[in-house]
Amino acid sequence: MTHLLVLTIPILIIVLIRNFQSNRTAVSSAKRKSTPAFRVPESFDAAAYGLVPLASLDPSRLGPPSSERDCRQSQAVADAAWEGDWRAAATHVAAPGTDWDERWSRFELLREIARRDGGWLKAWREADPDNCDAAALEADLMVHQAWAIRGGGFANEVPAENMARFRALLPAAIEAAQRAALLDPENPAPWVVMVTAARGAQYKPDRFRPLWEGLVARAPHHYEGHWQGMQYWCAKWYGTNGQMMRFAEKAMDGAPPHSPLAGIYLHALSELEGRGAGLPVGGAATARLAAVARALASVRPDDDHVAGLRHLLAHYLGRAGMHAEALEQFRLIGRWCGAQVWAKQGSPVEAFHAARAEAVLKSNAQPLPPEQWTKNTDIALHS
Repeated sequence: MTHLLVLTIPILIIVLIRNFQSNRTAVSSAKRKSTPAFRVPESFDAAAYGLVPLASLDPSRLGPPSSERDCRQSQAVADAAWEGDWRAAATHVAAPGTDWDERWSRFELLREIARRDGGWLKAWREADPDNCDAAALEADLMVHQAWAIRGGGFANEVPAENMARFRALLPAAIEAAQRAALLDPENPAPWVVMVTAARGAQYKPDRFRPLWEGLVARAPHHYEGHWQGMQYWCAKWYGTNGQMMRFAEKAMDGAPPHSPLAGIYLHALSELEGRGAGLPVGGAATARLAAVARALASVRPDDDHVAGLRHLLAHYLGRAGMHAEALEQFRLIGRWCGAQVWAKQGSPVEAFHAARAEAVLKSNAQPLPPEQWTKNTDIALHS
């Protein structure tokens, strides 16, 4: 049987895992669907302000697809694995060296390949039992298997048998990740797996902190690790709104140049909004959002996280009344509007279009010269 790998997998994996591990937020958000609060005037012409016309908006994606080169490379790794050759996968995940965020992105690619057919991973483990990446991937798959068994419902909705299997599998996954960590003391991947599993394994803060310290000792600015840490400290798990926001602000303040890590602050805002909690207000809050915008401007445009973060940033800039800054993000986003922040309001196209129209009209933006209309929208449509 011929396997077909989704060519946009580096971006889709991020989306899948976010939805998978935040099912309660996704479900409750779906229940709050509504029409956009801002009514777009019939006379509003998006192209006049450097925005993609309404008819050309695309709700199927967060952002532009991966490059053809990246797609071919991902497909080649998948094809080799499904044909029984694990060596291409081993080389692919190790190639970035100590660029741990890039390695994690490739690790997620291997996870998705193994979830479709994992025979190659078993062969890898048997042929090279001392490989940390392979051992960590095996532990990571155990975590995802546990969550698949549990499902996305509230605890009282999960059958007792499934909950028992879930509770048994997560500690086993953590033990497997601990063994993987011994194979390469510098590799943070096993520690990300442990931090991820800690919530479901009901680790209290005194047991969680050593895992977190082990992760940041190896990769102080690991994006996925910080996303998982933020989830641990949010109110729906083992923290509070205040603890979560302090965690996100610390991550943002410590983010190095050209890193998307400042965007963790936006995910924390999303958690607050999802729980119906008040968003930060005042000068410090607007300064935070402006700082996130500056940070994202320095990140590689093809970074896997940028597209999704721009949607959140545009939304929260608008919520904060920073409409001119929101308009700039909408121009950078272009035609892609398939983000949860818009979809949870009903039609993502309608919500996205309403938000950018509001940004234009409330910022008192002036129309661009007519000769720039086609130029700007053509760039957005083909990006």
